[in-house]
Amino acid sequence: MLSARSLFQEILDNDESFRLFCSIAASGEAQGGWENGRIAALVPGTQRHLAPKIARHGADEEKHGRIFMALLNKRGLEAAEIPDDTDYTMILEGLGIGLAHEKLRRDEQLTEHDVLTYLAHSRVTEQRAAEEMILLKKVAGDHPEVGRAVKMISKDEDNHLAYCHEELLNLAEAGHARTIKALLRESALAEIKVYRDVSLAVMSRMARILGWSGVRYGLIALGIHGRYVGERLGGWRRMVSLRMPERRNALGTGRGDAAPEYA
Repeated sequence: MLSARSLFQEILDNDESFRLFCSIAASGEAQGGWENGRIAALVPGTQRHLAPKIARHGADEEKHGRIFMALLNKRGLEAAEIPDDTDYTMILEGLGIGLAHEKLRRDEQLTEHDVLTYLAHSRVTEQRAAEEMILLKKVAGDHPEVGRAVKMISKDEDNHLAYCHEELLNLAEAGHARTIKALLRESALAEIKVYRDVSLAVMSRMARILGWSGVRYGLIALGIHGRYVGERLGGWRRMVSLRMPERRNALGTGRGDAAPEYA
């Protein structure tokens, strides 16, 4: 039977596919940790109140990377080289989404627009991360190796998403609403395409590792393309709406009363 649970179980049971899965995840989380750490160090004076939260975000991402590496080590596996076409973070950067690593390597203070760009990019990618972890909890939450890790990471991703909603709403109320809407739309439309392409690249490698038939991989690819069509036709809008989260100050001390919602 072709289901998310059966596919993921097959990936987990094979050392080589498990190695690729954990390596890609660990690499992406480590990159996110470094990026947030640099942004926390470079935020402009007007946004210094965000630095502890951004640093906490980065620390969480680094922790997630270590968790995936620990899962590899527990099985006696080494990290695999990450194929370029599966590097979600760097492909988005190459399209100009988010803050470029070149900028973050310089010891130059960021601008307020840079902070808006970072938060909009994070709001979109954390939406994806939170949804992916919800799915993984459903299909692997009871797995003896990865279940506990998945639940822990999922809780963190929910907090990251809540933080992005809250801070973007605060900034929208401060007069940046139009810029935020434009940045969110640009990020979301780029992200859904990159997510499709990376998903196809990852699953094509899983197909080779696990010896899937052309028909089986074709059905999986069809599902990936179908999801993209649905997102392109309007599903992307879930990634750009902003609502004050139930959990306030998810990554630290907040700034006061709720800001209004807007979509």
